[in-house]
Amino acid sequence: MSNRKIGNFVQEREKLIENMSKYCGQHAKRFFHLDSQVYKAGALPAKTKELLGLVASLVLRCEDCIDYHLVNCHKNEVSDEELAEALTVGLIAGGSITIPHLRRAYASWDELKKGGLK
Repeated sequence: MSNRKIGNFVQEREKLIENMSKYCGQHAKRFFHLDSQVYKAGALPAKTKELLGLVASLVLRCEDCIDYHLVNCHKNEVSDEELAEALTVGLIAGGSITIPHLRRAYASWDELKKGGLK
């Protein structure tokens, strides 16, 4: 089981992005830009888009992606109830193999609520 803390994840991610930016080409940078633009408010609110990203990440079982979307869900003031409903959709779509990721997602959420990014 991972002992990673959400605050450490954010700091490490920022450092890795900075380093990667020195090496990756224009096509990769365009992809990353598109990724960041997709989650901005449009026909769907940013909050809804982050919940969609969270569900997709849970189904794909990507720990970094789950934490990334949890941080943004927290910033977008997702409620505990909204989070639970979204994660339940991910559990139904992804099946029992997502349960370990679900446990970690709730642990990260709890840490965020306790000020884990300070």
